[in-house]
Amino acid sequence: MIAKPGAAVDSVLPLDLRPGYHVNSNAPSDEYLIPLRLSWNPGPLEATGFAFPQPRMEKYSFSEKPLSVFTGDFQIVTHFKASANAAAGPATLTGKLRYQACNNSMCLPPKTLDVSLQVEIVK
Repeated sequence: MIAKPGAAVDSVLPLDLRPGYHVNSNAPSDEYLIPLRLSWNPGPLEATGFAFPQPRMEKYSFSEKPLSVFTGDFQIVTHFKASANAAAGPATLTGKLRYQACNNSMCLPPKTLDVSLQVEIVK
C-alpha cells in the first residue's frame, strides 16, 4: 500500500472461513459472545475506523435466537490516516485479529492472530 503524509488511505483484509464454520460479527447478538476484532499497533498510519460487511443472522441448534455472524469469504476494510510527519520509505504495520470460530455443534477456543501490512510512505 502507498500512502502520502497526512493523507487518508484504506486497506482491505480478506478473510476466508472453512465451509461449515462461522465467526461472531463485530457486533454479536449477545454480550457473552466473542466479537470479531481487528486492531493495529501505532505506526506511520493510524487506524481511524473499520468497515465490516453486513453480518448474516443465522439460527443454530445451540442458540434460542439467530446470531449475528460472518461466514465464507469476507473482508474487513481499515480506514487509515498517515501521520503528517511520517518518514518517507517502507514500513510495516502490525496488528491483531481476534475471533472465535464455531460450527453448528461447537466453538473452538478463541484465537488471536498477528496481522501485518506493508506500506510505502511517499512524499
